[in-house]
Amino acid sequence: MDIATGMRASDVERDHVVGLLGRHLADGRLDLAEYDQRVAKVYATATRDDLHLVLSDLPGLSKQGFAGADTTRSRIPLWQRIEGASWLGVSVLVLVIWGAISIGVGEFTYPWPVWVIGPWGAVLVLRMLTGFESGHRHRRA
Repeated sequence: MDIATGMRASDVERDHVVGLLGRHLADGRLDLAEYDQRVAKVYATATRDDLHLVLSDLPGLSKQGFAGADTTRSRIPLWQRIEGASWLGVSVLVLVIWGAISIGVGEFTYPWPVWVIGPWGAVLVLRMLTGFESGHRHRRA
């Protein structure tokens, strides 16, 4: 919370506002010419109040503030996305191997990939749904 009016804006705050303008441009709220004008105004401004004016007619500004960092986070943690991508890659690989063997033999062979795909996928889904190892479990008092 700023107590003094006319507080000087930092370069980090200006860069954050330019990032927000870029998101508004990507969302279609600004056209390229207006984006360029606003970016020039951001870098020419000296106070935080002027930065607020640049963003005043765009939605969602009261909640975002000028923290200098993007506060949006994915619902799925990075490590779970990496594990999911690994599971998907291995699943496709074993299905391709099974398909090549089935084509080579001339008939469908035993569907052994289910024993690779199924248990691993079940564990990943269980861990995602229960929040196990996510660091967000409730502690007992």
